Amino acid sequence: MSGKGGLVTGAWLEGHAPGDRLFIKIGDLLLESGETLEDITIAYQSWGTLNAKKDNAILVNHAMTGWSDVPGWWPSMVGPGMPFDSDKYFVICPNVIGGCQGSTGPSSIAPDGKRYGSRFPSLTIRDMVAAEVAFSDALGIEKYRLAVGPSLGGMRSLEWAVQLPHRIGAICTIGSSAVATGDQIGTWSIELRAIKTDPNFNNGDYYEQPHGPLNGMGIARRVAHLTYRTEAEMDIRFGRELQGDDTGRYAVESYLDHQADKLAHRFDANTYIALTEAMISHDIGRDRGGVVAALASISIPVVAVSIDTDRLFPVRLQAEIAEFAPHAAPRVTISSPFGHDGFLVEVESVGNVIREALALS
Repeated sequence: MSGKGGLVTGAWLEGHAPGDRLFIKIGDLLLESGETLEDITIAYQSWGTLNAKKDNAILVNHAMTGWSDVPGWWPSMVGPGMPFDSDKYFVICPNVIGGCQGSTGPSSIAPDGKRYGSRFPSLTIRDMVAAEVAFSDALGIEKYRLAVGPSLGGMRSLEWAVQLPHRIGAICTIGSSAVATGDQIGTWSIELRAIKTDPNFNNGDYYEQPHGPLNGMGIARRVAHLTYRTEAEMDIRFGRELQGDDTGRYAVESYLDHQADKLAHRFDANTYIALTEAMISHDIGRDRGGVVAALASISIPVVAVSIDTDRLFPVRLQAEIAEFAPHAAPRVTISSPFGHDGFLVEVESVGNVIREALALS
């Protein structure tokens, strides 16, 4: 969406070409906050065919800045003969509520005909899962063979396992955790502050302005991207090299500027806030006797996957899941120089894990 002065938000907005996205209404949803999100739309994409028994569905839970187009962000994973084999399975990926690629979120039109903006209610991981459950009901899917997701998606997959084991054959959580850590909360809170202190943020009501809080979201993305990669990669790949243009920037600065610009053209600052705040609130043990008790209650197979260089979701967090979930497979560690983003890059290793997880379901 562009205002008179330039880009305001990269959210998918009414009138944009939807591509392969489909849309379904799931009604109203009572949130954990006590507020009701009304007349919710879920954007989704699917591959393969749901069989007559409706028992071949796989739920892909995307990461924070992911969206419903799985091949767009997770290449070589979905299609005939691929790990998510569309000849065998009905693979489906709904975009989360609070999102900005067609599902109801802060940039959506509220019932009063105006964009939600600052009025959009706060969300939790459990709210997102409740919306995914209503979405599944609307499609007539009573049970998934597998729920799988990286990062934020792994949080949601784990919540499915704790809350709805009768509707999931198994889960695979990749580079994720049972609870948000103090280190993560500290990092994410800095990212949120960068957005909220942008002069164009206007308390979240910037959609009718000529400029959106793109500088603030760009700073947030730069900070985030450093946590997605590794210190070694940044040093080996860029070191102290200058970009070699007239900006005087170091090459690593140019790289981070590029990442920020890409996100600005496909994401919304309010969505960044809504989903990050949901991740900050993530605690699988909340009101369930603690993390260990919640994990111990899981009655289905769990595959917890670590990336050995992940500094945002370090290995110990997946080790905790594997240790305390009674039916967890031995924790899988994927070796990658790319840190948290290894789940996007090491598709052969991740694909092998997906196939093993499906064999357990």
